[in-house]
Amino acid sequence: MNEDLTHHYREIIAGLGEDPDREGLRDTPKRAAKAMQFLTHGYHQTLEELVNGAVFSSDTDEMVLIKDIELYSLCEHHLLPFIGKCHIGYLPNGKVLGLSKFARIVDMYARRLQIQEELTRQIANAVQEATGARGVGVIIEARHMCMMMRGVEKQNSSMKTSVMLGAFREQQITRQEFLTLIHR
Repeated sequence: MNEDLTHHYREIIAGLGEDPDREGLRDTPKRAAKAMQFLTHGYHQTLEELVNGAVFSSDTDEMVLIKDIELYSLCEHHLLPFIGKCHIGYLPNGKVLGLSKFARIVDMYARRLQIQEELTRQIANAVQEATGARGVGVIIEARHMCMMMRGVEKQNSSMKTSVMLGAFREQQITRQEFLTLIHR
């Protein structure tokens, strides 16, 4: 447990005008520090460790789509959550990636302080790097608590971002197939 984080959370609570020694808050600094370490554990992971050799030879050359991978991240501007789902498509080039690795890639980058636009790009680049695919498409749809709980307080707002690499960017028909499959 990071004692510095615990100390800083205690100071934040006191700075808000609360008594950090009050019964309900006594252990909150330690719990908050532990939660923040979990929510940002992606900083301690690498793509190589995460993939761990789970790239397999395959003759498959048609699109592979993994839909609705849930994600939870923290906005780097307000440290508030954004929650959504990620869709990943790729065109194998002699290799496929183990299915669970896609969710792990999403989590590794989501478990960092982020903006959704950069998260989308990081996931696409990681899938490209891990698979050597002919093309990769990533779309993220998320709801941002920084927009829902504060500021403009728009409860029904969401954000969609996309990154298209290789054939997904260069070939309209490939991009369209990806978008059609996502909405089925």
